[in-house]
Amino acid sequence: MNVRYGSSVEPVYTDGRDIDPDVGTLLGEGASQEASGSSDEHIKQFAKPWNKLPQPEADDPSYYDRPMLNEPIWEWAIPLYYYVGGITGASLVLAAAAQAIDGEKFERLIDRCHWIALAGASLSAGLLIWDLGRPWRFFNMLRVFRPTSPMNVGAWILTGAAGNGSLALFFRRFDGGFRQAGNMFTMAAGVFGMGLSTYTGVLVANSAIPLWQESRRVLPVLFGSSAVASVGALFELFEAEKPERRITKLFGTVGQVAELAAAVAMEKQTSVVPRVGKPLKSGLSGFLWKSAAVLTAGSFLIGLLPNKTRKQRIAAGILGNLGSMVLRFTVQHAGVVSSRDARASFHLQRASNSTHKA
Repeated sequence: MNVRYGSSVEPVYTDGRDIDPDVGTLLGEGASQEASGSSDEHIKQFAKPWNKLPQPEADDPSYYDRPMLNEPIWEWAIPLYYYVGGITGASLVLAAAAQAIDGEKFERLIDRCHWIALAGASLSAGLLIWDLGRPWRFFNMLRVFRPTSPMNVGAWILTGAAGNGSLALFFRRFDGGFRQAGNMFTMAAGVFGMGLSTYTGVLVANSAIPLWQESRRVLPVLFGSSAVASVGALFELFEAEKPERRITKLFGTVGQVAELAAAVAMEKQTSVVPRVGKPLKSGLSGFLWKSAAVLTAGSFLIGLLPNKTRKQRIAAGILGNLGSMVLRFTVQHAGVVSSRDARASFHLQRASNSTHKA
């Protein structure tokens, strides 16, 4: 038992959870957790005393320069999931497009897309489970379908993409009716793939963090186009015949152009309120943001070279995928920086109020 307010007339004896058994019982997944130390020491980590009372600025007031929002608690596994899930979804879209054009002609390309999707879906599920801590927490999200929750919808999209992609990979190896069923699963997986490559942008934007909130219209487009670009760059690493090379090159180039355009749109949109767009222009997040654009642009320019050598294609593929991955980590880190800004939320609210009044 810990003693709180030990020097007072009536000290409080507590186990750190402050639950009176005569009033209520603590149940649930966290009921068996125990504090690793004194609750007072834990509180001191977050409630650091002020040696000097902050003086508010009359022309730019805030709440004592304290952040208004809690920062995101997602670790490295989640932005990596954005990248892997994007590749998974976009590869299924590419497979469906190749099937619609000529399934027999692009047989090897479709199989490659399905194998990439199978590996990506397995890794994506592993990353989500690692972040959640326990496997059944992921399966618990599938007990209900909640359209208002991007996270719940995303769990269903990942399940649908993985399931249809796996069935397509299996049934396409047979002839007759089984192959026709495989073709149908290929098209269904492509529909789920479109959702998988874009829903993470909706998930990120569905928050009160100023940077993410102001870019909510462009984030799904940015993540989706980046997923398309990364798949096109990934196929630069493989040997392929000219017809396959043309379709994957066109697919990737369209994604790269759209990604660069969406990045410019996001920076412009968030900079309407300068304080909100600051993380994309300064500090580590600003450096990463520019680095992602340079990597993607470098891959795009190498891709324009005529008669590219094997080494040039590999360079384009590596740069394209690095650009896509860095972009996801940048959006995550910039959101953390934005949540820590004590004035970004206030500036955004004042700008919104001024717009409504006008």
